Amino acid sequence: MVTSVPAPLPAATPGSGEPRERRRLALAVGLPALVLAGVGLGHPHHLDAGTATWWTWMHVLLLPVFPLLGVAHWLLLRGERGPAAWLSRIAAFGYVTLYGALDAIAGVGTGTLVLRSGAGDQADLPEVGWLFGVGNSLGTAGAWCLTAACVLTPLVLRRRAGWRVLPGAVLLVASSWVFNGAHIYAPVGVLAVLGIGAGLVLLALSAPPLRAGAR
Repeated sequence: MVTSVPAPLPAATPGSGEPRERRRLALAVGLPALVLAGVGLGHPHHLDAGTATWWTWMHVLLLPVFPLLGVAHWLLLRGERGPAAWLSRIAAFGYVTLYGALDAIAGVGTGTLVLRSGAGDQADLPEVGWLFGVGNSLGTAGAWCLTAACVLTPLVLRRRAGWRVLPGAVLLVASSWVFNGAHIYAPVGVLAVLGIGAGLVLLALSAPPLRAGAR
């Protein structure tokens, strides 16, 4: 009895899935910054009775978005080991917690206070100033944590991507420095967060995915 021999399967091309994987990673790390920049175009520069409703709901909507800038570093560092990688992860986590507190206190909290009190302007309520004070202090610490992560993550990725990480690293660090003082206020803050997103995307596209057992 003659039996047919199954034809051999074509050999997989090493790294054939890398471009698609890099594009997916680039989309994941870049999209949150794009959303923040879009919302930032409509961020009021002053809190009063006329802007309080949008001010409050805008910051509610951004509660899950701001942390994603920190999550992006964890995605880029997936599989990486060593002190620098973990320091970057810790710094990104510090940003997530501290900057989230800014969004809740100086965003949702102050807006709600102006809305509920019926005040015409933030200057009419000293409590608003108190909330801005503590919120901004926490947010500044969080922004510095983000800058630290923006310095450390490219240093870690350079081990497998070489100097291809340099353009993304420079853009990421410079933009995070500006973000520290500009938040997402237009125009400077919008440009800063777009720069952060672009830097993250460049890093995602420059570093080949880390294979299991590679480290």
